[in-house]
Amino acid sequence: MYYGNIKECDIADGPGVRVTLFVSGCRNHCKGCFNSETWDFSYGQPYTEEAEERLLALLGPDYIQGFTLLGGEPFEPENQRVCVTLLRKVREAYPKKDIWCYSGYLIDRDMVPGGKVYTEVTEEMLSYIDVLVDGRFVEEEKDLTLVFRGSRNQRVLRLENGKAAERLYC
Repeated sequence: MYYGNIKECDIADGPGVRVTLFVSGCRNHCKGCFNSETWDFSYGQPYTEEAEERLLALLGPDYIQGFTLLGGEPFEPENQRVCVTLLRKVREAYPKKDIWCYSGYLIDRDMVPGGKVYTEVTEEMLSYIDVLVDGRFVEEEKDLTLVFRGSRNQRVLRLENGKAAERLYC
């Protein structure tokens, strides 16, 4: 897996101050995407043990509320196996910090058995995520007043045990 960026102090992709990883690779190719360079699966740098150790260390300070995973597309099958390992380590090292993830895919259609991006690790990956922002960015539904999402069709979902439990910021 490759990644495009690591943000050490992100305040845009979830509540509080966060550490954010932008993975590379996305097949959604949403018109008006703010991060279209990450569509390429080889964009940026290879994700290495050193990058992972850096991410885990950056999460240490008390002022960091949590970790956000976005891209590109974390739920592309090629990215899930690396992402699930990272999320497992984040959850083990920092059980009180929240984990947010952004995906253009839908939890109730694409991330279920038989769904477009379902793999043998999808359910485990979802189990570590506290809040999932799902749905493609739709330029015609862009709304700058929305909290933590770019277009009206996207959902901000609180997850429990890998399943949508509540819709937030409606």
